[in-house]
Amino acid sequence: MRSVRGVLVMAAMMLSWAPVSGQAQSVGEVFRKVSPAVVVVRAKGRDVEAGTGQVRFNEIGSGVLVATDGKVMTAAHVVHTMDEISVEFLGGETVPARVIASEPAADLSLLQLERVPAGVRVAAMANSDAVRVGDQVIVIGAPYGLRHSVSVGWISARWAPNTVYKAMPLAEFFQTDAVINTGNSGGPMFNLAGEVVGIVSHNISKSGGSEGLGFVVTVNTAKQLLLEQRSFWSGLEGRLLTDELADLFNLPPKLAGYLVKTVAKGSPAEAIGLRGGTKTATIDGEQIVVGGDILLKVQGLPIGGLASYEKIREAMARLPAGTSMTVTILRAGQVIELTGRKP
Repeated sequence: MRSVRGVLVMAAMMLSWAPVSGQAQSVGEVFRKVSPAVVVVRAKGRDVEAGTGQVRFNEIGSGVLVATDGKVMTAAHVVHTMDEISVEFLGGETVPARVIASEPAADLSLLQLERVPAGVRVAAMANSDAVRVGDQVIVIGAPYGLRHSVSVGWISARWAPNTVYKAMPLAEFFQTDAVINTGNSGGPMFNLAGEVVGIVSHNISKSGGSEGLGFVVTVNTAKQLLLEQRSFWSGLEGRLLTDELADLFNLPPKLAGYLVKTVAKGSPAEAIGLRGGTKTATIDGEQIVVGGDILLKVQGLPIGGLASYEKIREAMARLPAGTSMTVTILRAGQVIELTGRKP
């Protein structure tokens, strides 16, 4: 009896360490199941370059359909200040889209499609709190424009907000070794049940290609900031001024400021009358786009660091649609107020 039991124990140990023959097929099944929900995001925007002034450029990323009425999650850096956006589905059908919520501090945006093509599928979203380091994951997107490409990897680590990547302080990140390249940004990361566990943000690379250091915003962060407490889309891109730069730009005493670089067409920022930069200047060896407005206050709240940003974000979230909103700016040396209505 003891020898039979020993054989069974040994067999169980061997099976536990043996390769799982059906795993590759399992990944393929997941890919075929969820691909109709994955999209390519194409956008057109404007930038300011030294010597040439304003130029047009194209951006490409990925996204995932998360609601039957045509809501698509993607990365903020792909669409946040773009003038034109379109979404391409698996069959090649392309649909215009617009931003309806965006949180650059977590690199997340929510798009609304003009219409929903027939036959597309909405992706299921997981509870990303249940994801563990060591879990296998699947990334689907458009690296370098090669649409609906799949890569497979593992969850390498989980990073709390405002730890690993200070430029995006509101994002909880998964770190993964799944291959992520330019064009994957905004695309979904799935678990083996075919549920979205995160939205691809960026990778860290010394070579410019994938080095196994990909960072993906957890889907619970995305649900909170885009669906549950929808972040206000401003359509602004710029930079928070340091104390030294605030002095150079002659800001009023004890006020920080946000130097506006780009204002997206059709955005609330454009509607209220904000202006972007027009020229470049080199300050202490760094090229900065100048000539745009400098935001000083939003709804009477002063511009500042993360605590100030979160107060402004909460104030804008509480503001009902159609309500008056006010920004205080520095333009051409004068402090002025601009007023408009929240969309």
